[in-house]
Amino acid sequence: MNNDKFDFQEFAKLDIRMGTVIEAERVPETNKLLKVQIDFGNETRQVVAGFGHLHKPEELVGKQVPVVINIKEANIKGVKSQGIFIAIYDDKATFLIPENKVKNGSKIK
Repeated sequence: MNNDKFDFQEFAKLDIRMGTVIEAERVPETNKLLKVQIDFGNETRQVVAGFGHLHKPEELVGKQVPVVINIKEANIKGVKSQGIFIAIYDDKATFLIPENKVKNGSKIK
């Protein structure tokens, strides 16, 4: 566990939104990376995820997932990534799924 502390103002800078995975595929020539399209209601974003060795792409489609969306766009193995999944990583990537379906783009506070 990391003991680094940050204050509430720093945490509040994170823009975490719920979105629905509409498409997922493996990034060519990798075994861990997935290219995932996520519907946030007013826009669709592409996120590269590093749990392709733990999940098949088709397992993600239709799931609502939390994503940090106000992070600088990255280029991972030549693929644009516009966010970071929030998940629990152990022997699987366990997604934090809402108890009830929520509107895509809903902000987590």
